[in-house]
Amino acid sequence: MSDIAHLALMLDGPLQAWGFASRFERRTTGLHPTKSGIIGLICAAMGLAKGSPEEREVFPELAASKMTSITIPREAQSSGSPPPVLRLEDYHTVLGTHRASGNMNPDAVITRREYLLDARFGVIVEARRAVLERAAGALEDPVWGVWLGRKSCIPAQPIARGLFDTEAQALLALIGARPVTEFTTVVEVGDFAAGTDSLSDQPISFGDGSTSGIDTRQFAMRRVAVKPGAR
Repeated sequence: MSDIAHLALMLDGPLQAWGFASRFERRTTGLHPTKSGIIGLICAAMGLAKGSPEEREVFPELAASKMTSITIPREAQSSGSPPPVLRLEDYHTVLGTHRASGNMNPDAVITRREYLLDARFGVIVEARRAVLERAAGALEDPVWGVWLGRKSCIPAQPIARGLFDTEAQALLALIGARPVTEFTTVVEVGDFAAGTDSLSDQPISFGDGSTSGIDTRQFAMRRVAVKPGAR
């Protein structure tokens, strides 16, 4: 049995939000799941407190994993075409925020937050078997709540779809016998020239658990190849 395994995840819900370039009051979403969002989801399921010794032990292996995402359209409507994935912008006014100095802001802050509607994705995480076995078990019985990018984005069905020896087996669990070339995929690549886009979603740290209100999260660039589906 190989030391490397493939964890298959199904991300299905009425709302999803995968931010990789959000700043200040405008919180956008990408069209595909982010690696930081997926690793954060797994860490929440495992109950890894930010900055804790257990997080420092497990997080580097999760962050070093290879991730592939597959856009899986919903069933076609009577028109013969699957429903399109739409973006929704929600308008918020928020009290109780902190300034960059750490002091409480007495004024309401206006934020605009984007969500994806009717999106469904398959995700394959490739990493060492031992750490993915822990992740798969945690997703079956999570310590903390799991969501699809933001706390308001609740999964509509179980996320974990199994731990497999090969990527082909993981794909079978997510899309059946259909060829993966039918679907739009986002594949992590090691060679810059092989990629088509760079995303600031490679997690370095999710913060130290401080309640100061100062964001101490850190991310690096990740090179990916976006491959449009043949349909």
